[in-house]
Amino acid sequence: MRLLSRYILSLTFALALASCASVADPDAVPGAASLVPAASTRSPKILGEPVDCDPGELLFKVSAPLDEAQIDALAADGITGVRPALRSPKGDDALFRRFGLDRWYVADALQGALETAAERLAVIGKVNIVQFNSLVHKPEGTAFPSMSEPVSVPTRAGESSIPFNDPYAVQQWGLLNKGDTSMDDNAYKGGDINIVDAWRTLSTGDPDIIVAVMDEGVKYSHPDLKANMWVNKAELNGAVGVDDDGNGYIDDVYGYNFVDDGAISWTKEKDVSHGSHCAGIIAAVNNNGIGVCSVAGGDGTPGSGVKIMSVQIFSGDKTANDRQTAAGYVYAADNGASVVSCSFGYKGGAFTSDNGYMAKHQITVDALRYFEAKKNNVVLDGGVAIFASGNDALNYAEYPGAIADVISVSAYGVNYLPASYTNYGPGCNIVAPGGDAQTAKSWPALICSTVNSETDGADYGYMQGTSMACPFVSGVAALGLSYAKKLGKTFTRWRFTEMLVTSAIEFDSRLSGKYMKYKHLMGTGGVDTWTFMMQIEGIPSTTLVAGQTQFVDLSPFFGTASKSLTYLRVEMSDVDKAALGIETNPSIQYGKLKINPTKVGSGKLKITAVAGGSEVGGGDKVGGMEVTQEISLVSRYFKSSNGGWL
Repeated sequence: MRLLSRYILSLTFALALASCASVADPDAVPGAASLVPAASTRSPKILGEPVDCDPGELLFKVSAPLDEAQIDALAADGITGVRPALRSPKGDDALFRRFGLDRWYVADALQGALETAAERLAVIGKVNIVQFNSLVHKPEGTAFPSMSEPVSVPTRAGESSIPFNDPYAVQQWGLLNKGDTSMDDNAYKGGDINIVDAWRTLSTGDPDIIVAVMDEGVKYSHPDLKANMWVNKAELNGAVGVDDDGNGYIDDVYGYNFVDDGAISWTKEKDVSHGSHCAGIIAAVNNNGIGVCSVAGGDGTPGSGVKIMSVQIFSGDKTANDRQTAAGYVYAADNGASVVSCSFGYKGGAFTSDNGYMAKHQITVDALRYFEAKKNNVVLDGGVAIFASGNDALNYAEYPGAIADVISVSAYGVNYLPASYTNYGPGCNIVAPGGDAQTAKSWPALICSTVNSETDGADYGYMQGTSMACPFVSGVAALGLSYAKKLGKTFTRWRFTEMLVTSAIEFDSRLSGKYMKYKHLMGTGGVDTWTFMMQIEGIPSTTLVAGQTQFVDLSPFFGTASKSLTYLRVEMSDVDKAALGIETNPSIQYGKLKINPTKVGSGKLKITAVAGGSEVGGGDKVGGMEVTQEISLVSRYFKSSNGGWL
């Protein structure tokens, strides 16, 4: 029996838009009737329409920052309350200016007079852009069911297990999918983010890496989150109601509430735990004996795990406008975030191109570019932005995720098939666990994570959506940064993004019947942590089929003459053998690697050969050069004809 539809939580964050006055009121400003233009004569400087926006603010961008006299002149002309739209950062004003953020202003505007005020601004030569200050709405719903004790889910023998003691880990199929049919009749073993072996030998997360969660407020006191929250120590140790660090934000201890212009909150009536749930997927504390595991939450030792910064753009029934959203990107950049996780977007069809989106939301685009250019770690030259693709089952991604240089994430269920609600097609770059109540038999088939106990009486609950898939990829990105830092590797932001997206595991071979409409439309495939880490390390990967003896062509690793080389040895650690279920040592036969993984897993081996002869030269003999290649192995129960990777 499938889950009842009345309980299905489609926490899409494909956002409906709030409305404001759409008709200019000629009586609002004396003499304004003559300034209300016909649609065909409106200034091209004005972006968008005066609907679905904040009725009390109007944004505009100028060619050069305004001085006090110019601001006074605007007020005399009926443009009141003019002030900088964004707060200038401390220490990096050059970058702030580079993206024109110092040239954005906000003006108070009377309801009903937005179009009139826009026209008044547009006739000023120094004004380049006038933008209506759009609003976004959060979805209805809550986590269901919430619980204080783990729901029992059977485990299966013979599979590698999560190496942490968190009791809900057995339900977290996105981290380790054992093909449990108590969740879904078609639950697919190995249909997960392939992270367990990366935790064992590579990284569990570094506290220098900060992920900003732009969402509802994150419950920073949650027992499974508080140790991994980013903390502004100057504000933590300072006075209440005082901007102790001088960054322009009062009491921003764990982040900032841009909707209410104050401290982070999560206890209002319409708060639905969305921010806390996403944060828990990224960095709930691992191996602490309570609750859930997370992608990059450390190994339980003090100081391990990446940090979560709460950038609050939804509060109760209130939502951020464009100015506040842009301020959120800037705040994340200025306070050290390397990844911004954005499980929100505009409902499908609102925009059909990058230019169309930018025309209505230019201030947020400028601020996002600023975030992408801000260097906040030793690995990258900028920040990585990750968005949900949307939950309208449309054949294209929703904006802002559809912007060409950010990562947009679609969702699959425990059956490793596209979720019934997920968007797919153009703009969708990669796919990750999101759950699917339409095919589920039990709640653990959705995504289990942290929730706000003040709201619903318990600390953990289930949600579904590309909103959940997005933080899975954000967590993998943060884990990759942690590992690159450990190795001393550096990359450009764009190269790092390319590696993340191209490390995906093959997806199309799972598609048949009604799922054929998704073929070649799920981005590069399913996010794969291990293979991403191997790209960071510089080690090539190959895919094996679990439960089969196979002969692996070595030409990608030793060249086209690989079949005729002399091979000296194959080396594999006991840890890697155990991870892949290798019971018989791998060997070279007929110039190929003979290997039989008995279970799903990941590991590495080294193969040493002679280049230029049948034996190694040196001393009193002529011979070849000894060469060694380290190869990453990923074992799954499926493999496409192209070798398993897109």
